[in-house]
Amino acid sequence: MLSVHSRSGARITAVLAFALPFVCGQAVAQKAATVDDLLQQVKNADVRDAALNSKREQEFASARDQQAKLLSDAKSAKAALDAQSAAMQKQFEQNDKEITQLTQERDSKAGNLGELYGAMRQAAGDFASAARNSIITVQFPDRIAFLDRIAQTKTMPPMSDLRRFWFEMQREMTEGGKTVRFPAAVVEPNGNRSDKTVTRIGPFVAIADGRFLAYDTGAEAFAEPPKQPPHEFRHIAASFEQATSGYQRMVIDPTRGVLITLFSERPTVVDRIALGGWVSYVILGVGFIGALLALFQFVYLTFTSMKVRHQLANMNQLRHDNPVGRVMLAFKGEEIPKDENAEIVELRISEAVLRELPPIQRIQPFLKLVVAAGPLLGLVGTVIGMIETFQSITESGSGDPKLMAAGIGRAMIATVLGLSVAIPTLFINSALATRSKRLVQILDEQSTGLLAETLEARLAHA
Repeated sequence: MLSVHSRSGARITAVLAFALPFVCGQAVAQKAATVDDLLQQVKNADVRDAALNSKREQEFASARDQQAKLLSDAKSAKAALDAQSAAMQKQFEQNDKEITQLTQERDSKAGNLGELYGAMRQAAGDFASAARNSIITVQFPDRIAFLDRIAQTKTMPPMSDLRRFWFEMQREMTEGGKTVRFPAAVVEPNGNRSDKTVTRIGPFVAIADGRFLAYDTGAEAFAEPPKQPPHEFRHIAASFEQATSGYQRMVIDPTRGVLITLFSERPTVVDRIALGGWVSYVILGVGFIGALLALFQFVYLTFTSMKVRHQLANMNQLRHDNPVGRVMLAFKGEEIPKDENAEIVELRISEAVLRELPPIQRIQPFLKLVVAAGPLLGLVGTVIGMIETFQSITESGSGDPKLMAAGIGRAMIATVLGLSVAIPTLFINSALATRSKRLVQILDEQSTGLLAETLEARLAHA
């Protein structure tokens, strides 16, 4: 009996020992000595688990009550917010109705003011664009921001803004008829910015230190273009700038800078010569040499003609400083043999005359060469320019005329320079030839008279 009980107890001990960790997970592990001890431990574990479960149930009940309270509070807050939202929605609807009613009342009372407001905004926008393009803005730069604000406003501006808008329009018209001097910033061609006294002639032209100024749209300062109009324009501007009263001459541009810019972009004589290339310099060199030689010969013939006239008035006093005197002295002081043939005497006189012709007729062959070479050199430049033009057409087509302008310009400039050298040289050569022929005619007359006197004297002695 005891042994069986022992075996049963061993099996029970094994089962309980196996199940004990699951039933009593938080109990202190302790090895039971007997079955009674094991049973006591199980009871103790049940008591502890019951206490723990009771505690947890109390915590859960407390949390449940607290969550119920929070839910109740949230429902109360939601109800309050719903009531507030309903009140605000009602107030919004009431305000919207009031706004609609006030808007209708305002529109009915405004009458044509709405159309007037729209016209005012459009006028302000148009005037703002015109003011940006006016050089008067440099003198009154603060008006641009005001005009932009008036043009972009969404509500009816106050009366003060309307008065100023009228004032700005009136000032633009008034200043457009004035010539004033005022300090302004000027941007020089090298980029430096300096303050100068600018003279403004209405809305058309602005000058400073005798130079014309340019104005870019919306700029706060004038700009001095690198290329100025012709010298006569700048001379008039400098004289006008120094004047203090009275009526003065002045160059104005009704297009507000467009025409003056076009005049400034026109090439000068030096630019045109440079456009012609090396042919232009060759033509000018030949023409310059011809002009110097022609001037020298003109001076020589002028003094020679004066000396010849003086000699003709005093034939009793022959001088060596003129051709007539030298020819007459060559035979007056020479004893001519009486038996010498008359033809030989004539040849000797002709020889004396021929010695005087080279200084009188020099330079003329070279001038004839210049007259012939000028157009030919111009033709060379024309051919070179046309070759460049055809090359530009071959490379880029004929769609852009600017690509062909350089070649055509060189062709035309070379032709003009060749003719400009040849035509004056032709007239100069004609004038020199006329003077030299007059002197040669005088020599022929005097030599013929000398021959007649010689033959007459020979016949008298015979």
